[in-house]
Amino acid sequence: MLRLRKILLLNKIYIISLILVLVYSIIVTKVVKHESTYNDSENYFEAKIIKYEIDGNKLSLELKGKEKLVGNYYIKTEEEKEYLLKELKFGKIILINGTLLEPTNNTVPFQFNYKKYLNNQRIYYILNIDNFKISDKKLNIFYKIKNYMYKHANDYDENAYIYAFLLGNTKRIDTEVLESYRTNGISHLFALSGLHVSIISLIIIKILEKFKVKELLRYTICFLILLLFAFISGFSPSILRASLLFILLGINKVFYFNIETKNILYLTFNILVLINPFIIYNLGFILSFTITFFLIISTNLLKDKNYFKSLFKISLLTFIASLMLNIYYFGYINPLGIIMNLLFVPLVSFIIFPLTIITYIFPFLSILLNITTNFMELVSLTLVKFAIKIYFPNISIINVIIYYTFLYLFIINKKAKYLVPILLLIIYSYIKPYFDKNVYIYFIDVGQGDSILLVTPYKHQTILIDTGGNISYKVEEWKKRKEEYSIGKDTLINLMRKIGIKKIDYLILTHGDYDHMGEAINLVENFKVEKVIFNCGEFNELEQNLIKVLNKKKISYYSCIKELNINNNKLYFLNNKDYGNENDNSSVIYTELNNHKFLFMGDAGVEVEEDLIEKYNLKDIDILK
Repeated sequence: MLRLRKILLLNKIYIISLILVLVYSIIVTKVVKHESTYNDSENYFEAKIIKYEIDGNKLSLELKGKEKLVGNYYIKTEEEKEYLLKELKFGKIILINGTLLEPTNNTVPFQFNYKKYLNNQRIYYILNIDNFKISDKKLNIFYKIKNYMYKHANDYDENAYIYAFLLGNTKRIDTEVLESYRTNGISHLFALSGLHVSIISLIIIKILEKFKVKELLRYTICFLILLLFAFISGFSPSILRASLLFILLGINKVFYFNIETKNILYLTFNILVLINPFIIYNLGFILSFTITFFLIISTNLLKDKNYFKSLFKISLLTFIASLMLNIYYFGYINPLGIIMNLLFVPLVSFIIFPLTIITYIFPFLSILLNITTNFMELVSLTLVKFAIKIYFPNISIINVIIYYTFLYLFIINKKAKYLVPILLLIIYSYIKPYFDKNVYIYFIDVGQGDSILLVTPYKHQTILIDTGGNISYKVEEWKKRKEEYSIGKDTLINLMRKIGIKKIDYLILTHGDYDHMGEAINLVENFKVEKVIFNCGEFNELEQNLIKVLNKKKISYYSCIKELNINNNKLYFLNNKDYGNENDNSSVIYTELNNHKFLFMGDAGVEVEEDLIEKYNLKDIDILK
C-alpha cells in the first residue's frame, strides 16, 4: 500500500513537472521577445557551416555565427560548382559578403509560413550571399567523422537510402517515390526516428553481448554511439527524443531505479524542452512524442504472441494517435496506411535498414541493396494507386486538444463512451464547411498574374477565375533543381482543400496568357473540375493544349458566353468583342454578391474600358480588379 502511494505521488510529480515545463516553453517562445543580434545593415559575416545542400544551381547553407542564419548563393559556372562540391564541409568556417533579408510570412491563407518556421529555429535573417571564401582551418574530430561519413556515403550516390537511413537526408529519394511513401502513410520509416534508433541500439547491444562485455560498459558504448549518430544526423528532434529516451531507459535498467517508462518519457520531454523551448513547435518532435506516449500507455493492449497481430495493433494505434495531428498539419488521412505498415515495417526493419548499414561497411553488397530498395519503391508506387485520401478542412488547435484528451481517457479507462466524442469530432471536422453561410472571395497571391476564388454559401458552388502560372525558362541541365514549385499543387489546391472545397464548379480563364492560365492543366490533372470557360477569340497554343486534356478527361468547356448562374446570382460576361489580342479579349466579369458590386477586368486595356463604359452603366462598383 505504501509503495502504491509512493508510485502515485511520483506520477503526480512527473505530470506537474511536465505541465510546468510546457508553460515555461510557451512563455519563453510566445511572451518573451526575441530579437536578432545582427544589424540588418551588416554585410560581412564569419560563420560555421552546419548544413549545406546544392540543388541545381542553388547552394543552401545553414550557418552558425553570432546566431543561426540561412544562406543562399546561386552558382555561376559549372567549374564553381565542382569547386564547392570539393571544398564544402561541415564545421568549416566560411567568410561571406552578402545582404541580410527578413523572411516573409505566407501571403495565402493556410500556407506554409517560412518566417514562423525559421523563427522557431531561432533564425531571424536570410543571408543572400554575393561572394565568399572557405577557410582552411582544421576541423575537430567530430566534424572529421561526420564529413568522412558523408563523403563515404557519396560513393553510393545511386542509392538514396544510404543518405536517408544513416544521415537523415531523404531529399535524394525520387520526389514521386517520396510522395507515394507519404500518401501510403509510411514516410516515417524513411526519416530517422525511434525505429532506427531501436534497431541500431539492439544491434550494438547484441554484438557487445556476444563479446561478453559487462552491462554497464555495453550501455555506455551504446550511449556514446547514439550521441555520435545524433550529431552526424544533425540532431533532429525525433532522433534526440529516441536517443535520450533510450539512454534514460538504459540508466533506469542498469541502476535498478524502477521508474515507469511513461515517467521516463516525461523526463525526456522536460530535458529537451528546457534545453530548447522552441522544440515544441517542431512537427517531428510533436509526432514522435505523441505516438510514443500512446504506445507506452497501451503496452498491455498491444501484447500478442503472434508478431503480425501485435504489429497490426501497433499500426492501428499509431494511425489513431497521429490522426488528428495529420489532419491539423497535412489536411488528410489515408486509412489504408494501417495495412501498408503491416507490409513495409517488417521489410524496412528486418531487411532494408540492416542491409543499408551492412552495405555502408561492405560496399560489394550495394547491388543487393539496390534490388531491395527498387522492389520497395515499385510496391509503393503500385499501392499508392489504391490509396484512400480523405481530405479535411483546416481545424483549430482546440479540436486537437479535445481529440487527444478523449483518446487518453478511452485508453486508460477502456470504456466505449469515450469513443463517441472522438467520432463526432472527426465527423464535425469533415463536414464543418458545409454549415458556413458566408460568401468568400479570395484574391490569391500567385506572383505575376491573377487567381480569384469565389465560394458561395454552404460551399454550394466554387468558381475559380484564372490560375496564375510560373513564368518558366529553359536552363542548362546541370542547373535544374530537383523540385520545382507549382502554384497549382502547392498553393491553389492546398488552399481549396484547407477551406473544405472538394471540386471547382467553374474554372474561368479570362484569357490565354501563361500568367493567367499557366496552371490550368496542372489543376485539372490534380483536382476535380466540372466545367471550363474560355474567353472570346481564337484558341492559342496554350488553350489548345488544355482542351486536349479536357477532352481526355471528358470535362465540358465553353467559350464566349454571356452569363453564368451561381446560386441566386449571376456572373455577367461583358466583353464579347474580338479585339485581335489576348489581353483585350479578356473576359470582363460583373457580379453582385451580398449587395456588393464586383468587376473583374482580366488584362483588358484602355480601349476595352472605354467600350464597356459606353455600353454599360458601370457606376458604384465596390471592388474593381
